Amino acid sequence: MMDGFTVMLRKELLEAWRSQRFLVVGVVFLILGVISPVGAKYLPELLKALGTSQQGVQVIVTTPTVNDAIAQFLKNVAGTGVFVALLLPMGAVAREKEQGTASFVLTKPVSRQSFLAAKALALGVVLTVGVALATIAAYFYTALLFNPIPVGDFLGCAALILLSLLVFASFTFLGSALTQAPLAAVGIGAAAWVVLSLLGILPNVGEYTPAGLVTAAGEVALGKTPDHLALTVLVNLGLIAVALGASWLSFSRQELYARA
Repeated sequence: MMDGFTVMLRKELLEAWRSQRFLVVGVVFLILGVISPVGAKYLPELLKALGTSQQGVQVIVTTPTVNDAIAQFLKNVAGTGVFVALLLPMGAVAREKEQGTASFVLTKPVSRQSFLAAKALALGVVLTVGVALATIAAYFYTALLFNPIPVGDFLGCAALILLSLLVFASFTFLGSALTQAPLAAVGIGAAAWVVLSLLGILPNVGEYTPAGLVTAAGEVALGKTPDHLALTVLVNLGLIAVALGASWLSFSRQELYARA
């Protein structure tokens, strides 16, 4: 059932390296990680300076704290990072179907399960590396500019952010498995993002969405234990499982053709 998985995974990771997806995603997240504590530290001073340069304008700013650095980390990595999560998987399956290479690969001793599983895992690895770089950078500059945060708490925060991004990535991956057009795949992922974002503002529902994961991540970074954390994690893992399961059900029934 999983024939060729190791070979396919090695191929996907090598392609991610050669196509510079690792580099691009890593640089984007590294920048997001650096600017989070730096922005929290110096943006209020910049606003104050701009205000004093304008006659009749008074800008009141509070002294930034480590809480502001964490808030910026959540906003940048989880908020801006979601666009990376939506765009990264768009051509994972769709482009290979469009170009006819999927049917060629599957004539080898590679099962469809292995084909999809290797692509999904490779995407997860790329996103994980990106979030890891952002986390290291943010932790270093937060400790430098503010106060050190317990490493375990900050890692827990990063893990929850990563899980929220993987939820959105899994729905774009589903779109890529359903269609032959990468843009259509992004559209499906974006639609899931909109729906989940709307659900995220509903009382008694939002705490179990990816938005709930981000909120919980902020609490974990501050050493708190959010209510219903385990259930929130399980629900979002379930969303990923549903998206990947639907990807498999669709892909397993598709007729694949080699491009003439």
